This record gives sequence, structure tokens and C-alpha cells, in this order.
Amino acid sequence: MADNSYPPLDHPRRIADIWVQAWNRRDTDRLADLFEADAEFVNVTGLWWHDREAIRRAHDYGLRTIFDQSTIALVTRRVRWLVGGPDSTPSVAVVHAKMELTGQTAVTDIDDPRPRRTVFTFVVRRTEEGWRCASAQNTDVVPGAETNVIDDQGRMHAVTYRSGAPTDRN
Repeated sequence: MADNSYPPLDHPRRIADIWVQAWNRRDTDRLADLFEADAEFVNVTGLWWHDREAIRRAHDYGLRTIFDQSTIALVTRRVRWLVGGPDSTPSVAVVHAKMELTGQTAVTDIDDPRPRRTVFTFVVRRTEEGWRCASAQNTDVVPGAETNVIDDQGRMHAVTYRSGAPTDRN
């Protein structure tokens, strides 16, 4: 898909830029086009999709129901080269992008979901069509927490083991 209203996929950092723009436009076809046909995607709750079409369907559902009024913004991003570099072939990179999500749809007893920060990890490689994502994972940032534990009722809680230590608000 060649939509000139998006930046070209001429560098790994563009994956995060286009993700943000496509999300905010509810353009699930463009989101999916960032991925290779057999790409993998793990969301913040551990749901795992195994190809471009499954990634598109999941985000189409989410952007129509859970995130229909949401916006995301890119907070910061880093690119780490694993193979090659910006002008070499083959070339593979990891892009970490911290994003902030606002406007999530109300659910059950949460009338006004607060903004969330997440860290996306995109593993990308240069293809003939530009940079494409082979694998991605989205992780919620839980301020002040170090890990999760599950209680005897099966409920998960974000916790810290540091007593009196200042929290990292990431």
C-alpha cells in the first residue's frame, strides 16, 4: 500500500511514526501493512497474533470498540542495529518506542480511563518494499512497579519489592 500521506518507510524509526499516524486515523490497513505477511504481535495482555491479517483484524476490532476515541503520541524512541546499518543490506534493527495512549473507552466501573504509557518493541528488517516489522510487542508501563504477582484468587497485581525506594514514573 503506497499512501503518500504517510512518511516513507526509509528508516526503522519510521515504523513508530507511521504506527502513531495510522492508529490516530483508525487506518488498520496501514497498521497491518507495516508488518511482514508472517509477522508476530503480542499485545499488552499477552494476546498473540501470528500473521499480518490477524494483526489487522485484532486492531480493527480494538479501534472500533476499545480504542475508538483514543489517540497515541510518541514520547521517545531508540533504534538499535542488530545487523548492518541504515545503508546496508541485509539490515535488521530493534525499535523501542515509548508511547502515551489517551481516550480509551470506558468499561465496567471505570468511567474515565486515565492515560497509559506503553513501550513498543518492533523488530524490523529492510525489504524490497522498505522496512517491515517481523515481530512486535506492546508492554504497559506500570509506574513504581517491578513485577507482577498473582494472588490466591487468581488476580494479578503490579508490585514492588523495594521498601521506601522512590518510584520511577517512566
